[in-house]
Amino acid sequence: MNILTVEKLHKSFGNKILFDEITFGINEGDKIGIIGVNGTGKSTLLKIIAGVEKGDSGQVVTMNGLKIAYLPQTPTFYHKGTVLQQVFESNDKKMNLVRDYETALANNITNPSDVYWQRQIAILTEQMDKENAWTLESEAKTILTKLGITQFQQETSQLSGGQRKRVALARALISPVDLLILDEPTNHIDNDTVEWLEKHLSHYTKALIMVTHDRYFLDRVANRTIELEKGKLYPYEGNYSKYLELKAQREELLQAGERKRQNFLRTELEWVRRGAQARSTKQKARLQRFEEVSSQKAPEQRGNIEINATSSRLGKKTIIVEHISKSYQNITYINDFSYILLRHDRIGIVGKNGCGKSTLVKMMTGVLQPDSGTIEIGETVNIGVFSQENEDMEQSQRVIDYIRDIAEYITTTDGKITASQMLENFLFPLDMQRSPISTLSGGEKRRLYLLKILMEAPNILFLDEPTNDLDIQTLTILENYLDTFSGAIITVSHDRYFLDKVVNRIFSFEKDGFIKQYEGGYSDYKQQQEQEEITITTNSVAASKKQVIPAKTQRVKKMTYMEQREYETIADTVNDLEQELKNLQKQQEAVASDYVKLQEIVAQKENLEIELENAMQRWVYLNELAEEIEKSKEEHNKWKI
Repeated sequence: MNILTVEKLHKSFGNKILFDEITFGINEGDKIGIIGVNGTGKSTLLKIIAGVEKGDSGQVVTMNGLKIAYLPQTPTFYHKGTVLQQVFESNDKKMNLVRDYETALANNITNPSDVYWQRQIAILTEQMDKENAWTLESEAKTILTKLGITQFQQETSQLSGGQRKRVALARALISPVDLLILDEPTNHIDNDTVEWLEKHLSHYTKALIMVTHDRYFLDRVANRTIELEKGKLYPYEGNYSKYLELKAQREELLQAGERKRQNFLRTELEWVRRGAQARSTKQKARLQRFEEVSSQKAPEQRGNIEINATSSRLGKKTIIVEHISKSYQNITYINDFSYILLRHDRIGIVGKNGCGKSTLVKMMTGVLQPDSGTIEIGETVNIGVFSQENEDMEQSQRVIDYIRDIAEYITTTDGKITASQMLENFLFPLDMQRSPISTLSGGEKRRLYLLKILMEAPNILFLDEPTNDLDIQTLTILENYLDTFSGAIITVSHDRYFLDKVVNRIFSFEKDGFIKQYEGGYSDYKQQQEQEEITITTNSVAASKKQVIPAKTQRVKKMTYMEQREYETIADTVNDLEQELKNLQKQQEAVASDYVKLQEIVAQKENLEIELENAMQRWVYLNELAEEIEKSKEEHNKWKI
């Protein structure tokens, strides 16, 4: 069933047309990925669908009572409050009830002797029971924990930009809506969290429309793809891989049609040049057909981003890291790390948010000093750093002048190229080059900043979250550029596709600041990590069995005194453990609103389940032993007879 339709939507900024009367619909169960070059209006389209902005003309028609949750690129919290208060900020009755409950809890923590808040908690607790809202609160805490937010009563004003984005994402995911709108949901979250979100949304039953440049994410979540290109909208049925296939077919058809048109024009032009006169109706119609076909526009060729700058010479000595460590506030982020960077290294750095990835990059580039250890940088090293945040750009400066500050000309394998030509190759046409930087979109500024870094011809390139806010087309060409880059590359990224395509070695941040190396790309790293976990689990189980279950080769014909006593009581032990598990299950349901207590009970259950499994294994062994002894007695009696 159709839940929303965009009809003949037109939107422009100045002379730039974003949408030229585009039309499409969203149905129940649709999971739509929107792609396109930065600046084509992807985020603007989401804002219009969400009702945050309006088009110049056209309309958005929704079904009656349609509920929408919208996650913008940069979320704004309009009211002060804790993490949980912000998560439950909604028009939904049940979510508002939970928000009021969390507000009472927060005030009671601040004013523990205030009787009013204690009374409010009692009243709201009763209402929460009546509305069965505890499950909603528990689900929100689970999602926040998965997103790396565990301080539920922390004021959101104290959070970083990335943490605020994750709180807003949790609010969108928990909202009971018909349509979920997400703008760059994978930005500012680590690889493991991206994988969790991917699985969560793949099982999401409501309609979803999103902008993301994570190609694995699009492949595994989306079932429809919409491409925005030069004011037009092109819909495709399927995920990102299917989109690539269908787009290639569409472009081939367009080119085939253009070849056919050109052949027709050549034939007709020869006829016209032979002096054909429009003396008959047939000849007039033929001339009219020629004029119509000749006036048709040829399909526009896609602009290509071509970066062909050469890097500067790199000597034998690059960057030598010896036994470096770094701590903040008694937390060790990097612990005794050593590495000699090779000239053609392709290294990806992965780990949870806040583990120290960017800190390592800053130390290797000389921005930060280690607490201990040394870092030596070779004399011929020319470092280029594409940081997580754009440098401060003078907003009134023209785009062309921003690049000319680096160089008027750069040398490529094809000779010299001007700054203006380089900008054109990087999808900044002449009219945009003369515009101030303030007129660019966030993604276009990111692309401009990247171009500046690459034009400096570095021979060691550090990329800190390079895929944030870069469109897929830019990423593809950047990957191709890095494939031919002659120097070393070190990148911090949560984009698994990018890591698989660019790197051949992974630095993984483990516990206590230790960094472990894995050979291969991201998928290779995950496979090796999973294999290590299986090996550890297998060894642990084997060791446990050795302790609990005697080897079958040890055929005991008679139970020891302790085994006999255990045999007599093992069935009762199993029954008692099973009853304890049932009691814990009831407790878990009763304290669903108390996240801390809930975690304690879950941990107790896990330990109890292990204990029960061992008891069951012991029960099986003792029963087999008893049967064996009985058979032994029977054989012995037969022998006596």
